[in-house]
Amino acid sequence: MTGHFNISGVSRTVIIHSAICLILLLVGIGGMTTVSRLKEAPAEMEYQESALRVETIRAETEDVQTLIVGYGEVRPLDVVSVAPEVSGKIVYIHPRLESGEVVDKGEILFKIDCHDYEALCKQARSRVEQYMNAISQLEIMYTNEQARLKTLNRNRELARVQLERMRQLFEIHGVVAQSHVESAEQAFNCAADLAHQLAEAVELYPIQMKDANDSLASARAELQISEANMERCVVRAPFDARIKNVSIEAGQYVVPGLEVATLANDSVLEIHAPLDSRDAQKWLRFASDGSQGATSWFGGLERVPCKIRWTEAPESHAWEGRLHRVVKFERETRTLTVAVRIEAGTALPDKQQRLPLVEGMFCSVEIPGKILKNAIQLPAWAVSFEDNVYVAENGRLKTVRVHVARREGERTLVSAGLEEGDIVITTRLVDPLENSLLEITRGDSISAKAGERT
Repeated sequence: MTGHFNISGVSRTVIIHSAICLILLLVGIGGMTTVSRLKEAPAEMEYQESALRVETIRAETEDVQTLIVGYGEVRPLDVVSVAPEVSGKIVYIHPRLESGEVVDKGEILFKIDCHDYEALCKQARSRVEQYMNAISQLEIMYTNEQARLKTLNRNRELARVQLERMRQLFEIHGVVAQSHVESAEQAFNCAADLAHQLAEAVELYPIQMKDANDSLASARAELQISEANMERCVVRAPFDARIKNVSIEAGQYVVPGLEVATLANDSVLEIHAPLDSRDAQKWLRFASDGSQGATSWFGGLERVPCKIRWTEAPESHAWEGRLHRVVKFERETRTLTVAVRIEAGTALPDKQQRLPLVEGMFCSVEIPGKILKNAIQLPAWAVSFEDNVYVAENGRLKTVRVHVARREGERTLVSAGLEEGDIVITTRLVDPLENSLLEITRGDSISAKAGERT
């Protein structure tokens, strides 16, 4: 039958295919086993922890001198504006009256035409002499009139006695006529009137002499003003002065009060340095003995020596100054401005410095403050902004929280959190793992390290 399906042929084909697959599988397993036996297993590595290379210092407690740092511009203590006190034409100018030049004390800066003032002086002297002569005349006349008054008083007394005698002779004895009595009375009245008139004149002499003396004093005052104006025609340097600016020319007409030059006294310099009021309150050294007096202002400020550094070259240009006073307190900025004074002798350059300390330099001022007891000095980079310090303990890193008493430039003063002898890590680390293994490459004391960084 043609459509009959041959079952035996199909079974034979399936068996053959299965056998071939089984043979291939066995061959593959055998090959893999053989290859795996030919390869050796890798050696097992032992885990090693990497160490952080760090530098350390040993903590040492000590009494530390704090420093308050401020910044300010150098300025001369005295700056004087020169203006003529009299009017006139400029007839002379100092040959070095230019900006930047230095003139000695007493040198003539400029002269004003003095002919008019010289004539006024002569006129005033003549008036003084006239009043002096008038006073001399009055004194002589006063003396003479006093002598005459004595004579007239004596004549009046004699006329009175003669009148009394004539009255007695007329009334009692009747030996003289009435006309003799009247003549004697007339003589007495005339003598009394003359004495009275002269007495009045003598009384007026002191008043006249006082008026003359007042006029003399006025004339002398006018003479003093004229002589002073004569002196003011010559303007001299009031001190060893540096010329800051000049606005005057020969032949120029000047009037009183017109500023023609500005002089600076560089013999004493000052720096006004604003300080944070909290730093000033906590660390600035004020006397506690009540030496500020009765005024409500900052008194008793200790005038401690200060180090001044030019910010352009702080290492090579440094000078010594002295804290002088509190200048002002500013509420808006909460700053206390102090003045540091420098004498000219200490502001001059030395062998290492090429420039002197002069007006306009912007400088830092290091003011010694109060002593911080039992503090530990650390480099600023050894303390994080969160007031954490990394220490080495048994070769491992440990984070310690500290109390920062003060931060000063490249050093930080710690008052609590560390113990004497703790090993502090000074290498800058960024988020290190706690308990990390450490390899210490260098160890110093904090005092030596701070001195090395200073």
